[in-house]
Amino acid sequence: MIWKWLGAPSLGRRISVLTALAVACTVLITGLGGWLVTRVSLYQQLDDELIEVATVTSESVAADISTLGGLDAEALRTVNVSLLVLRSDGAVMRVPGAPTSLVWGPEEMAIARLQQGSSAREGRADNGSSYRIVAVPMPEVVDDDGDYALVIGRPLQPYTSILSSLALVMGSFGVLAIVGSAFIGYAVARSSLQPLRELSAAVSRVTVTDHLDPIEVHGDDELSQLTRSFNTMLSSLSLSRERQRRLIADAGHELRTPLTSLRTNIELLVADDRTGMLPEGARADILRDVAAQLSEFTTLVGDLVQLAREDRVDPSPEPIDLREVTRNAIERARRRGPGLTFDVELNPLYLVGEPDTLERAITNLLDNAVKFSPPGGTIHVLLEGDRLRISDQGPGIADEDLPHIFDRFYRADSSRNTPGTGLGLSIVATTVARHGGWVRAGRSAEGGAEFTVQLPGSTTLAELDEDADEQTQILTRVSD
Repeated sequence: MIWKWLGAPSLGRRISVLTALAVACTVLITGLGGWLVTRVSLYQQLDDELIEVATVTSESVAADISTLGGLDAEALRTVNVSLLVLRSDGAVMRVPGAPTSLVWGPEEMAIARLQQGSSAREGRADNGSSYRIVAVPMPEVVDDDGDYALVIGRPLQPYTSILSSLALVMGSFGVLAIVGSAFIGYAVARSSLQPLRELSAAVSRVTVTDHLDPIEVHGDDELSQLTRSFNTMLSSLSLSRERQRRLIADAGHELRTPLTSLRTNIELLVADDRTGMLPEGARADILRDVAAQLSEFTTLVGDLVQLAREDRVDPSPEPIDLREVTRNAIERARRRGPGLTFDVELNPLYLVGEPDTLERAITNLLDNAVKFSPPGGTIHVLLEGDRLRISDQGPGIADEDLPHIFDRFYRADSSRNTPGTGLGLSIVATTVARHGGWVRAGRSAEGGAEFTVQLPGSTTLAELDEDADEQTQILTRVSD
């Protein structure tokens, strides 16, 4: 209901209202408890005092019942009490000239008849004033067979004034405490929620301006940690956007060349249909060139799709024997390099991974070796421990190209005139990293290129069963 009164309050205002409500409840409970304890204590003290006075007075009154022990109105006024003697048959004796007379009730009659205990209650006098009234049994009266009770009372007005003043003071300070707590709660909430406001402003700024600027963080509380997490998200988003921008720019650059060549060849074919300008045999050469360009274009598109898939696909790992994956890749490479010799040594290596993507990565390494191997050359493939080495007898990789060899679309000067998209080694690096390993390029002992792939795995199936969960977690974590 209070939120309807406030309209649509901010979080800071809600905190201040809730703080004020909590303080109000505390003040109410504490104040009411203190007031009740004070009231009970005052009345208990008053009852004890009146009972003591009544007990002492009853002895002198019993000694001279006719004059009520010599009591007069002035004596009663001095001690601020009213007094009467109540007999068990209902007869009442009062002090002559007393300004007020107590109104007795069944509690006092019970004391007179039973002659046991005492009573204390809140009652009234004949003028309507509130009194605290007590009754005690009187000793046996000489020359009188009746039973009596002495009833004595004192006005409650001084005590009710004290309680009223206490309630006023406690209420005033309680209201001040509630108002103060509301302001303090609002100030604390405003200060504490400053990082949240900055975070909200940053989200709005990203939405409006598309700028991924991080937020400055102060402190180490929960909101500061939330801000750091948001900054991490911004950093990841910025990196992803930069990768996407670079991929689009590089893909556009790489696609432009085969598309331009295709367009030129197709325009020549169309012009030849109209004019017959091409010499005999040239048309067949152009068609073969178009087919090769289409093959290159298809390979480039497939590599781009593979890179996009590597960035987003959820892993589906399974136990695999890397020897089988490597053999399948070697069979493909043999078909592409029929004149080459493959020196293969494959030792057991079992791991949890994605066989399709690993086979694609190893095939890319072997295709690279086939492409740069001289006619009749030898390609060495060695799987030993957790390392797979692939080397060739080609020209090798220049030192200045080694730091960039796994970059997307990077092609060394020596390979610009050879078929390829510049994405194969990038796919290898991405796939190996997804499986928790690494790949390095260097120079082989024969002067050619050598690629070393390290993958976490086991040389026996028993060890693989023990490490399967851990390797699955690595693959999932690296993919994320």
